[in-house]
Amino acid sequence: MTVKAQLARFALVGVVNTATYYGCYLALLTWLPYLAAHVAGFALSMTGSFFLNSFFTYRTRPTWRKFLLFPLTNAANFVITTGGVYLLVDLAGFSDRYAPLVAAAAAVPITFVVSRTIMLRPDLPGETGRARRLSRAIGSPRS
Repeated sequence: MTVKAQLARFALVGVVNTATYYGCYLALLTWLPYLAAHVAGFALSMTGSFFLNSFFTYRTRPTWRKFLLFPLTNAANFVITTGGVYLLVDLAGFSDRYAPLVAAAAAVPITFVVSRTIMLRPDLPGETGRARRLSRAIGSPRS
């Protein structure tokens, strides 16, 4: 699969992830405070995003190592969009209403590179039997 196809799939997963987050947030909001609903919705959608990116975007086997590194993609996105909003609003005079959308669009290629690096990183050659069993326990196919 080409990088261009992976980027398109990554963007599609991002749309699904956003909808999943918002749906979970709204559903949880009926019985949790808004901040707890946000955190739970975020965690659920990020977990779903990991598996969608693993199987659909990169067609790779999910492992615990990748799962634990995957939140770095969200951290990268947060840093880029936050910095982008600041630069656009305070330095470039952009509207604070639209700056987050532009910053989010600018973050997609960088977040894609971080995600691709994590998800396509080769497994460690000395992976122990325990690590292999843990990887299989989260639904990875045997290699």
